[in-house]
Amino acid sequence: MDKLTVKLGARSYPILIGPGLLADDAVLAGQVGARDVLLVSNEVVAPLWAPRVRAALGRCRVVECILPDGEAHKGLAAFSQVIDALAAARMNRDCVVLALGGGVVGDVAGFAAACWQRGVDFVQLPTTLLAQVDSAVGGKTGVNHPSGKNLIGAFHQPRAVVADTDTLATLPQRQLRAGLAEVIKCGLLRDTGLFDWLEKNVLAVLDRDPQALTFAIRSACECKAAIVAADEREHGERALLNLGHTFAHAIETATGHGEWLHGEAVAMGLELAAQLAVRLGWLDAAEAARLRALLVLAGLPVDPPAIDAGRALELMGMDKKVRAGRIRLVLPRRIGLATCTDDYPPAMLRTLLQERFSARHR
Repeated sequence: MDKLTVKLGARSYPILIGPGLLADDAVLAGQVGARDVLLVSNEVVAPLWAPRVRAALGRCRVVECILPDGEAHKGLAAFSQVIDALAAARMNRDCVVLALGGGVVGDVAGFAAACWQRGVDFVQLPTTLLAQVDSAVGGKTGVNHPSGKNLIGAFHQPRAVVADTDTLATLPQRQLRAGLAEVIKCGLLRDTGLFDWLEKNVLAVLDRDPQALTFAIRSACECKAAIVAADEREHGERALLNLGHTFAHAIETATGHGEWLHGEAVAMGLELAAQLAVRLGWLDAAEAARLRALLVLAGLPVDPPAIDAGRALELMGMDKKVRAGRIRLVLPRRIGLATCTDDYPPAMLRTLLQERFSARHR
């Protein structure tokens, strides 16, 4: 078992990575540390992994709340379902909410934990690669709104993150590829060594080689943990973790939250961010080509969906990084270095979107 720590003073917590952790009584019970537990999962993950969690928490009172599967259900209705379950089970402030599933389950369960009785503990038990390398770490919780992705939410750090790599054995290959997008993002953002490693080992990750998977998960978690520790509430450096995400969230909203997986949209966002950086003269075209080649090798999209460029720009204007009406973007300067900026000609962004989106829309 690998162990990292997200260093946030009194709110510090461990990230545990390894096989068999959900069935390990000592590990799981040690991180939960409560008598009353609400286990939040979804209709796909619960039949596969909830029995193991229940068995490992045999001394606890465990109540289940099973959500519908999919990004399309990441809204206030799912949040209310978790709140209703907490109320029906008469959970008090000493309860713990467990989030067993992917990013949707983790975000919804974490947001409910942040709000129930003004905040109760929760533990992330991520079962997708994307959740293990990104969404389960950092304390961002929330739900979508028809106007945009993750517009309703709160910062609420988990008590622990327990990433059981055995859960990836049942993960569909498309979901595994989507999770890789966030690992690639970390390499492009601040880890040249990880990017180089991925160019040589991405197929081993897709083949679910245990050592390759563990290295990819740990590397991405180290990247995110360091940034979150430096800027917990995204007043500065943490915004860098949104590399590709302003484009990605527009794609997800425009296509209806579900047609494109989050990781697929992030991959497309990385490609668009790199292309804009090349046009600005900030990124060498050869490095943008390396990124595109890696995304293709990982089986991730590098061509956008057929949506209107004006609609894409409108949705990007709803991004949480917008300041004084200007869309702030995270753009790569080189592999391993990115910056958050609004110092670009807006017309250049519009032209890029028109060329990449509207041509396909017509």
